[in-house]
Amino acid sequence: MDILIDGRPATTEDLTHQALVNYGAYTSFRVERGAVRGLDLHLTRLEQAAVELFGESPGEAELRRLMALAVEGRDACWLRVSLFSPEIGHRNPSFVGRPRVMTVVSPPPPPLATSMRVTTVPHVRETPHLKHVATFGQTRARRAARAAGFDDVLFIDGQGCVSEGATWNIGFIQGDRIVWPQALMLAGVTQSLIQRGLEAAGLPSEIRPVPLDEAATLDGAFLCNAATPICPITAIGEIAIATDPAVLSRLERAWSSQPPQPVAV
Repeated sequence: MDILIDGRPATTEDLTHQALVNYGAYTSFRVERGAVRGLDLHLTRLEQAAVELFGESPGEAELRRLMALAVEGRDACWLRVSLFSPEIGHRNPSFVGRPRVMTVVSPPPPPLATSMRVTTVPHVRETPHLKHVATFGQTRARRAARAAGFDDVLFIDGQGCVSEGATWNIGFIQGDRIVWPQALMLAGVTQSLIQRGLEAAGLPSEIRPVPLDEAATLDGAFLCNAATPICPITAIGEIAIATDPAVLSRLERAWSSQPPQPVAV
């Protein structure tokens, strides 16, 4: 694992601050031969989070430069790009300015699973539209789910509707239509890539509230994130779900039809 801060090797002071202060945002993705699927979406995520959390963005050109520097010479890797500021702490949170950029390069992780049984809990992540570093609630919920014999956890909002998983988005299948939950949640890059390719795959889609009591009656369910483009959900709680493999293949083709975008310009 290689860690750089603004393109230079991370210092103990840099890492100590991040270990003690969990204020920041990030995105992560697979890089292959210097290109990334949905790079434009990852860059937009970082720029919007930077402005909201710090008041200023490093800018797309600088983010690209630091990403390209981090992955230079690698055929395939996993890249996490994080934003933080050593000027912000528990007692002094008022700094406004450009955040620092941490890049972490590691081997690509395997998919979460080839199928998933999930339990549900009422939970809404803090500032759910951001991919931020405060992940206590997600990790605690996932631990409880696994202790109860499930693979992962699906969050339900205050209205009893499905929102998102601990680290993934969920989609449902209703006939030949893909249904995405409408709720307070993170807009996932992989979900957006699938959406971009659905029309060509001949799959209409809609975004609407999905009450939990309806979710298990639909024709299928799947999860998606950057490490796991498509994975069937085979049960929600004690209710089994059988998803047509042919539809899953069409969804994966919708994702793979989106070409990787080069990091360097």
